[in-house]
Amino acid sequence: MKYGNEDHTFVICAYKESPYLEDCIRSVTGQTVCSSVIIVTSTPNTFIRKTADKYQIPLICNHGEAGIAGDWNFAIETAKTPLVTIAHQDDIYGRHYLEAVLQTASFCSHPLILFTDYDELRGGKIVRGNRLLRVKRLMLSPLKIKACRRSIWVRRRILSMGSAICCPSVTIVKKNVSLPVFENNMKSNIDWQAWEKLSREKGEFAYIPSALMLHRIHRDSTTSQLLEKDQRRVEDLYMYRKFWPEWIAGIIEHFYQSAEKSNEINGKL
Repeated sequence: MKYGNEDHTFVICAYKESPYLEDCIRSVTGQTVCSSVIIVTSTPNTFIRKTADKYQIPLICNHGEAGIAGDWNFAIETAKTPLVTIAHQDDIYGRHYLEAVLQTASFCSHPLILFTDYDELRGGKIVRGNRLLRVKRLMLSPLKIKACRRSIWVRRRILSMGSAICCPSVTIVKKNVSLPVFENNMKSNIDWQAWEKLSREKGEFAYIPSALMLHRIHRDSTTSQLLEKDQRRVEDLYMYRKFWPEWIAGIIEHFYQSAEKSNEINGKL
């Protein structure tokens, strides 16, 4: 199937008063191929309304299920196009992100999700490689082979070693996946759990091995807060048990936790 810009929506999830929201908006509206853009929020306030008005972007409030999963499912539901990218308000998309996604989707037979590589943004500086990024790129490397995109076994082996797919880099093909995509039983690994569920379905995980977005790491991010509270370890173990016996899950979690500490804002790169 041929996909065009009319088939895609960026849905920006805005929360409270992020100083990075405008950077995200400018990145999705400045794509080489333009598509629809919507802002959704469960925390409506004057700041978000004024920002949406400034860029003439529709603002839709979520008065339904609370929590991250509720917000993300609402974002997917709100978009009326077959392709949806849930844009996190702190992140920045490269100008060629959507162009690459549309081209890749058009060459797939039955895509479930499409996602790109990414770099990190720390303190205003772009980090193109650290231990965690290198590990994730190695984990995803089998998906560079088109035949592996359709392999349930390959996808599950990748996910069994950790969450290598960067959530804001993902574009979801609504008509090809089971809805709702996200479950509201976690805080940190909501996306990993969703990819695990989708990995069981027939279709393609289309990986674009180019860093086409910047994932911002800062102390106020949900992931950084959860790492400090040690909540991430509990959720990681829960996910590893979906793939491995208890004793193996514990060993893998130990090594993955060490790599994840590079997410800490003061950690060494």
